[in-house]
Amino acid sequence: MFNFFKKKETTLSLPDYLPFQTDIHSHILAGIDDGSPDIATSLQLVKGIYDLGIRKTVATPHVIGDIYRNSPDTINLALEELRAACVEEKINIEINAAAEYMLDDYFLKLLQDEAPLLAIHKNIILTEQSYASSSNNLNEIAFAIMTKGYRAIMAHPERYFYYHNNYESYGHLKDMGFYLQVNVLSLTGYYGKSVAKAAKYILDNDMADFVGTDMHHTRHLAILQKKESLELFKRHLDKRTYNVLSDY
Repeated sequence: MFNFFKKKETTLSLPDYLPFQTDIHSHILAGIDDGSPDIATSLQLVKGIYDLGIRKTVATPHVIGDIYRNSPDTINLALEELRAACVEEKINIEINAAAEYMLDDYFLKLLQDEAPLLAIHKNIILTEQSYASSSNNLNEIAFAIMTKGYRAIMAHPERYFYYHNNYESYGHLKDMGFYLQVNVLSLTGYYGKSVAKAAKYILDNDMADFVGTDMHHTRHLAILQKKESLELFKRHLDKRTYNVLSDY
């Protein structure tokens, strides 16, 4: 007997992907900052970005003097743990690690002592400022970074509210020698409307050198996976190809 009520088979469409294949900013290493708390969560986050088309990721745990004094030793230990877990789970993704350095007194001491810094690529390090106020003597800090042979990426400049009344500040950051990295989550309004507006300004005026997920937890991943988010990312990131590290 024919079953006229049988559900039609549906053809699964290929998943949508992020418009870049390398992520240079995330907090997926387990238990060493405010990102992933454990290896199970780390694997969930890695599998999530892999399904979104990411094939290379650079984990960037915080280095902040009064909170997270991570070092190459603590970071590389967590990296090896995650790499081993990904091999066991057969997730074929390249994972490396650097750090996200807060531009504080502790960072300046690391520079002064010529402590080895973990770079995103070659001599390029990822840096950030406080959300409360811009770093003191930012020009001098930028000069010190270059004097020690590094180039700095300024992470998520769109999230610094003290720049929102003066978009010329983004050009000043570039004049000081900083590359600019925009969080794609900023475009969705996750951090607020003014942050989304600033992110769109930086991207639409071709001032962004890099983009990143800055993923800390599964809530971030869920937003990255939304169809409307992926469409938004593609719309604002279609001017150029981002995060091809061999270009630097």
